[in-house]
Amino acid sequence: MAKGQTNQKRNIKTAKKEKKFSNLFESTRRVFKIGTHVQPKRDMTRFVKWPQYILLQRQKRILFKRLKVPPVVNQFSNTLAADKAKALFKLLAKYKPETRAEKKARLTEAAKNQNAKSEKRTEATKPKFLKSGLNHVTTLVEQKKAKLVVIAHDVDPIELVVWLPHLCRNKDVPYCFVKSKARLGQLVNKKSTTCVAITDIRKEDSAELDRLNQTFLHNYNQNKDHLTQYSEIVLGQKAQTRNEKREKAKEAELLQKA
Repeated sequence: MAKGQTNQKRNIKTAKKEKKFSNLFESTRRVFKIGTHVQPKRDMTRFVKWPQYILLQRQKRILFKRLKVPPVVNQFSNTLAADKAKALFKLLAKYKPETRAEKKARLTEAAKNQNAKSEKRTEATKPKFLKSGLNHVTTLVEQKKAKLVVIAHDVDPIELVVWLPHLCRNKDVPYCFVKSKARLGQLVNKKSTTCVAITDIRKEDSAELDRLNQTFLHNYNQNKDHLTQYSEIVLGQKAQTRNEKREKAKEAELLQKA
């Protein structure tokens, strides 16, 4: 026995040793240093280096929430409801423009059917389809040939189409805003488009178009709130918490005075 060591201390040490190796598999603490245990799964959103265009999209979305957006720009947020948009796109899908192959086949068929003896060539009648392109749609609105104008709400930069609703009001042409310029682009065989217009329509769809036009005239052309209504400011979480603390402090001060 070592000098100064009692039997009681020796018994405690042996008990600890026996307790330490009582199980077959020991539970060791994980170490997350380099070259040791695998790091646990965690949310790495804050540490991801997003592409520049995604950063700009997010910053722009936050700015639109924090700032007081003027009515001319804020009117583009008043898009159609889901049921109205479904009915509109169902109508627009019937007038999807023909592709190059379809146009070539149509003209070839018209040339075959043409009377070879007649000297005059009768021009094949073009099918009725949607008109797209900002310059083309603007010309149709100015000439009052457009019966309906559909504008995308996410055009960037917004200055491209910000004046188009005002032009439609002056010319008394029904217009509306829909979500996604890509969805409009699918109707005209493109990736995206700013706006589309209907000029000609078949007889069986005229009643549906009139019904939609009455709705759009009431909700957009004759709606003066779109010309005066600013956007609502949505503060961030820190600002909301700070304002709540101020309100609670004011209430507590009033209770003390009372």
